[in-house]
Amino acid sequence: MAGSRVGRPGQAAVGPARAPRCTGSGCLMVPAEAGKRPGPYHRRLDNAFTRRAGIEVPIIGGPMYPCSNPELVAAVSEAGGIGIVQPISLTYVHGHDFREGLRLIRRLTAKPIGMNALIEKSSRRYHERMVRWVELALEDGVRFFITSMGKPAWVVRRVHAVGGVVYHDVTELKWATKSLDEGVDGLIAVNNRAGGHAGRRSAKRLYAELSHLKVPVICAGGVGNEAEFVRMLSLGYAGVQMGARFIATDECRASQPYKDAIVRATERDIVLSERVSGTPVSLIRTPSVDRQGLRPGPAMRWMLGGKRTKYVARTLLLLRSLRQLKAAVLDESGSRDFWQGGKSVAGVHSVEPAGDIVRRFAAAARL
Repeated sequence: MAGSRVGRPGQAAVGPARAPRCTGSGCLMVPAEAGKRPGPYHRRLDNAFTRRAGIEVPIIGGPMYPCSNPELVAAVSEAGGIGIVQPISLTYVHGHDFREGLRLIRRLTAKPIGMNALIEKSSRRYHERMVRWVELALEDGVRFFITSMGKPAWVVRRVHAVGGVVYHDVTELKWATKSLDEGVDGLIAVNNRAGGHAGRRSAKRLYAELSHLKVPVICAGGVGNEAEFVRMLSLGYAGVQMGARFIATDECRASQPYKDAIVRATERDIVLSERVSGTPVSLIRTPSVDRQGLRPGPAMRWMLGGKRTKYVARTLLLLRSLRQLKAAVLDESGSRDFWQGGKSVAGVHSVEPAGDIVRRFAAAARL
């Protein structure tokens, strides 16, 4: 909440038992009476993550390029989880001015939302744009941020100055320790079943590696049904981040062929391709993926292996893939079948409203 600092995760909030009314778009909502939350809840749903984020259900609607449209972000938050704005998806794929996109989401829900800041400084222009987006989000009351692919210190400084929270994507202890040294409040633990840039460790092994760090750890990868959600909470995770499960929803603007592919897919249909960004990215195996292959050509592999040329190579691959993924996500013909997805697809068996998913998962955790 702007102008009022709350304690670090796991510590009590500082201030009176009755919090002032939230007026910003996406601000941290503190329960009106200390120790009480609206409606029934189970102890697994009430933890440092949910309290600091101001949400009822420890589910993050993961930031997805190209699938995170405003209606989907809002639906996850409205149901009690927290939807995350992916700014490039919001602006480049779905055609919204960034601030107007945030305000569209606020018209659909008054509950907290978050933003994903990709902080790799591969381009000065891109970095300046990301700084501007973070500032606009803060001005509009967003107080939950997920940082990825870089050093999060500058985001932490800005967000903490107004009492917000920053979680950082990590795949192993080394990166977790570095991000905590820069002041993040929690960790998004990306495992080997995740979509997008997957990690190398199982969810169980990764939690064992990170659990001693004494901050909330969120499981990212492999959760497509309520049984997996409950299992991750039982392992000790403070919550889960889901992507593919929320693509197969009514609110997601992804094409019907893409949603149908997720519903049909099994774990065996998920492959790792180095052609998207130069590092392994999880894709659904389709005729288009088979035609392209999973590895770049010899010249690109040579560039990726060079100390000076690897960043140029990654940028070239990524720019091509951004265009390809954008074209595919909205193509209702299904002919541009270049689609991302993680192994959680094994637990997705229908297209349904995002709110129904959040509520069903919450009910399973309360049993």
